Amino acid sequence: MSNSRKTADRDYGFGTRAIHAGAIPDPVTGARATPIHQTTSFVFDSAEHAASLFNLQTFGNVYSRISNPTVAVLEERVASLEGARAALACASGMAAQMTAILAILKAGDHIVAASTLYGGTVGQLGIGFSRLGIETTFVDPSNPENFERAMRPNTRAVYGETLGNPLVNVLDIGAVAAVAHAHGVPLIIDNTVASPYLCNPCALGADIVVHSATKYLGGHGTTMGGLVVEGGKFPWDNGKFPEMVEPSRAYHGVKFFETFGDFGYTMKARMEVNRTFGAVLSPMSAWQLLQGTETLHLRMREHCRNALKVAQFLQQHPKVSWVNYPGLPDSPYFELAKKQFRAVDGMPGASGILTFGIEGGAAAGERFIDACEFLSHLANIGDAKTLVIHPASTTHRQLNDEELRKAGVSADMVRLSVGIEDVDDILWDIDQALDRATRGAA
Repeated sequence: MSNSRKTADRDYGFGTRAIHAGAIPDPVTGARATPIHQTTSFVFDSAEHAASLFNLQTFGNVYSRISNPTVAVLEERVASLEGARAALACASGMAAQMTAILAILKAGDHIVAASTLYGGTVGQLGIGFSRLGIETTFVDPSNPENFERAMRPNTRAVYGETLGNPLVNVLDIGAVAAVAHAHGVPLIIDNTVASPYLCNPCALGADIVVHSATKYLGGHGTTMGGLVVEGGKFPWDNGKFPEMVEPSRAYHGVKFFETFGDFGYTMKARMEVNRTFGAVLSPMSAWQLLQGTETLHLRMREHCRNALKVAQFLQQHPKVSWVNYPGLPDSPYFELAKKQFRAVDGMPGASGILTFGIEGGAAAGERFIDACEFLSHLANIGDAKTLVIHPASTTHRQLNDEELRKAGVSADMVRLSVGIEDVDDILWDIDQALDRATRGAA
């Protein structure tokens, strides 16, 4: 099966593509599982064949920093699951984000981004890229007009998250895409928290999607990885991206958009950024992430079911001051979640992340985390295991008070990444930890 969701006589479902897309039985050995091509380099058939590969006239493998057969299966699979044209695998989610942006932006360019992004993303865009001469303006994403007001003549990308981390706010992708496209620039969406199972941003208007495959795509907290995904519809020849249509100084004068068309951006990201900066995914990591994708549809349904039950439980708990989960009917994001996300048991599948506050503030939140029995206190999300953390003192601790406020991170916020254990056990651990955390509190 190719990276397409459709063949001549069949439109394959998500679960089938999650298992098969990009992979065929090994033609040499007949192995059904994708082999791990643990090699740095590949033998050429002839001098002419080598030249053709280096000139990008023939598709094939040269060196695993550029492409690798195992990694290619993961790329094709995620592109299929996203309903997109092509994908590029990277060493981590942060590397994917960096690659996505550096493929089209340079010193003097500008980004408009949601202020409610993951703390590491805020750091990369607001500090890391500023050192390279790329400036970012962060805006409140609750109103798409805020993106419009921040646009400048030198803006070259708009950036947001399907579901914010840790605020779990839902971005109106279609409305923000309309703003970006009116100014002739692409919308880049981080789809890590929703995953391709719950949302396909390209179908809603996004042009580029990034993932931390470390999270739900891998699903087991074992392997770092990231993906850049190209929708294939953005008009890179609109005059704002001359480096997409002019001869590449970095790679033999190739004109990426003219030569590769609807996957020209991906080829540019591969040959000019990944090849040069080297933040590539290893074959072993790609193979491990492929194991995760095979059960993505099954796991995401359980994450959503468990998270909704946990949110409902917390909402009724006398020791909890507030709960934020887009799958709750009284959430301000509920209607937008219904519109943008796949339904699970008749409710919007709002993924497995939620936040809440404990009566007693930050101190009670810290005691709650210490009191958990099997909920794991660590800095990750999207694991099969239930994870808990205090964002203000960990994942977002590099932000100042004003940046924390803009990101929606309060001192009492506890973030749960709800796993796929038996939900009764998750609820028991939360309940006993809440009791111990607030015992004796006024």
